[in-house]
Amino acid sequence: MKKIIVTIALAAGMILSATAQHAYKFGHLNVSELIVLMPERDSAQAKLEAYGEDLQEQIETLQVELNNKFNMYQTKQASWTEAIREAKEKEIQEMNQRIQDFQRTAQEDFSRMQQTLLRPVIEKANAAISKVGKDNGFTYIFDTSTGVLSFFNTDHSENVLPLVKAELKIPADKVAPVTPPATAR
Repeated sequence: MKKIIVTIALAAGMILSATAQHAYKFGHLNVSELIVLMPERDSAQAKLEAYGEDLQEQIETLQVELNNKFNMYQTKQASWTEAIREAKEKEIQEMNQRIQDFQRTAQEDFSRMQQTLLRPVIEKANAAISKVGKDNGFTYIFDTSTGVLSFFNTDHSENVLPLVKAELKIPADKVAPVTPPATAR
């Protein structure tokens, strides 16, 4: 019995010793900030803005056409017969519905385009983060931009943003623009 207790104690000691020798290394970075700094994101953003402007112009053109029809209806409705007035009202309502449908579809298309354009940028950022993590022996690298971490101690976690910026060949002095917080009205 004494041999079993000694053997268990030795095994437990060896396990604890091995665990203590392996120190965990933690890192953190703001992935959103990293993506803003990437040049590929700038070109994706420019394409997305151009696409959004094109969609907005189409919506405005449709809205002008609707406004013209409505103004004509208001000025001529008194001289029209009931059947013509009802037909014009129906036409205006249908056009208004088409504009709403187009706006909804445009928003969906814009979101799809955004995902398509930003996916390669995000994948490149994730690959660089993984490489930095492996090359520098990190156990975990946390993304501080998600707001999921309730607390992390910066004394026990390294900010790996400079390492990832170097991996992506982003100048060390390049920083993300600071956006002022929204004010409550």
